[in-house]
Amino acid sequence: MLNNQKIAEFITNKRKELGLTQAEIAERLQVSFQAVSKWENGTLPNVEMLVELAGLLNVTVDEILAGREKGGENFSYSKAGVDISYTDAMKREMSVYLKSEDKRVLNGLGPFASLYDISFPEIADPVLVLKSEEPGSKQKLAMEYGYSESICHDMINHLVNDIAVMGAKPLAVLDTIVCGNAEKETIKAFVKGISQACRENECVLAGGETSIQPQVVDKGVYILTSSIAGIISRQAIIDGSAVKEGDIVLAVASNGLHTNGYSLVRMLMDKMPQIKLEKIEGETFIEQIMKPHTPYYRAVKHITGDSQVHGMAHITGGGIEGNLCRIIPEGLSAEIDLAKVKPLSIFSYIQKVGNIKEEEMLSTFNCGVGLNIVVDKKYKDKVIEKISRYYDCYEIGKVMAGKKKVVFKNHIQW
Repeated sequence: MLNNQKIAEFITNKRKELGLTQAEIAERLQVSFQAVSKWENGTLPNVEMLVELAGLLNVTVDEILAGREKGGENFSYSKAGVDISYTDAMKREMSVYLKSEDKRVLNGLGPFASLYDISFPEIADPVLVLKSEEPGSKQKLAMEYGYSESICHDMINHLVNDIAVMGAKPLAVLDTIVCGNAEKETIKAFVKGISQACRENECVLAGGETSIQPQVVDKGVYILTSSIAGIISRQAIIDGSAVKEGDIVLAVASNGLHTNGYSLVRMLMDKMPQIKLEKIEGETFIEQIMKPHTPYYRAVKHITGDSQVHGMAHITGGGIEGNLCRIIPEGLSAEIDLAKVKPLSIFSYIQKVGNIKEEEMLSTFNCGVGLNIVVDKKYKDKVIEKISRYYDCYEIGKVMAGKKKVVFKNHIQW
């Protein structure tokens, strides 16, 4: 248990050793004189101020909270870059974002692992659907341009989309944040963004890990990853096995790059830095490319229970061909009419300024198609009507006999 009086005396003594007055401490930390006086009378600083005070007094947070210096000790975890007291206090502040009204979450922050009740009597023969994801090099741009919360929506939306196309209902997410140093406001923005994105996708952030690795990751660098568990009845799994000749391939619009193609985009930005401020449909290039990944679950959940939906493909790295092929059975071919694809302005701009061949664009970007749905021909209008309540949905191809799983005809009208 913390001894507030001992801590107060320690702060006072260290201040005096350095020859500083309370007013000088207040000025350097940009707080009121009264705040410093309270610290020296037993009121603890908040977590963020505790770190700044420790740095000013040339001690560690651990030493302040212990009320003494660790005599005869030249090495400590804190001095190596990981302050346990600070990170524990920070995690306690983050616990507000882990609170959930979901009765299936059986515990909160603190236990060694998260507990989740998976009894689903309403689902016959239930199957768990598991997936891990990270937002790729887009997260580097997110940190550079102030999109900390937004990149979390990218990650979770991508994650949920990957299980939603199999017909699964998302349940719970675990996240991991790896960093060189833990900046409280940045970590807070991440956890808040992940939690909000989970709620928007009708699932819950059940727990996670913040790993501070100063010898592995540079200061100011953050690496995000997350994993999800979803559930579905074995009989309702959508995996493309029902796709047949004569089926129709639908496109569901994306809102931009989503989370793919950013290595190429960053190369263009390095070669032509002036494009960052170019206006495309009233938004800067940066604003266009940093739009968070479209979340499709709220739309596709209305069609996943119908046996006439034979397959769905989330269009990510590899484009239409590299993803649609994953749900087309052997001996069949999805013929895509590129002239029907509706490319977004951002893709037309990238294609033009980068002088990028259509083949390269199609293998790198979604080009405006974030999702493909393969349906029975008689059912296509019903699916289009349901999905169009949320996103633009239209026909772009059909399934026929063939050796190559995906073939293109015509060209995109850039």
